[in-house]
Amino acid sequence: MSRESVHIYKRGIWQRETVHRDFLEALRALSVFHSQTDTMTKLSYTYIDSLVGALLVAGDESALHYLCFSTSPNAIVPRLDWQQTDAPFLEVRRQINAYFEGDLRKFDLPLFLTGTDFQKSVWQHLSKLPFGEAQSYGQLAAALERPKASRAVGAANGSNPNAIILPCHRVIGANGSLTGFCGGLATKEHLLCHEGVLTPSF
Repeated sequence: MSRESVHIYKRGIWQRETVHRDFLEALRALSVFHSQTDTMTKLSYTYIDSLVGALLVAGDESALHYLCFSTSPNAIVPRLDWQQTDAPFLEVRRQINAYFEGDLRKFDLPLFLTGTDFQKSVWQHLSKLPFGEAQSYGQLAAALERPKASRAVGAANGSNPNAIILPCHRVIGANGSLTGFCGGLATKEHLLCHEGVLTPSF
């Protein structure tokens, strides 16, 4: 079922309307984003140089909360109460370096994830995508038994808080196109070439 009946506040009154499920997923994701603001306090962060540019990582002693491309428009901006330090991220740095040196194919890092149940199911599936393979949004949706939810899968992919670690770059269009990516298409192409999915065009 791709549509759901819900109550929406419009023109001063609550009205019951039928809306597309993808729209609801987006609303729920936005709600979770705002509700998790308090959990983002008192984190540590640092930057890790890589072959695709500087990576911003944030977390605490127990888990990694975020890994994003520091030049991305959607990159997390360190808060004033966050502490810049390398100490909690020595293992993250080691594994990132090993990945780009070709010595590591699967990351083994504790992650702290906040999101909707659907987002978490997508991210969990991402963690199982093998190095050197790619899957379409439709295939991922079908694997989650939501074959008509390709757009919702794309939205969850786009809100992945741990790029590279949860390899959303391994998800491509049904026709083989790279489609969107938080770090830019050039970065996505570079990662897929690094993993042998694509042949370098440079």
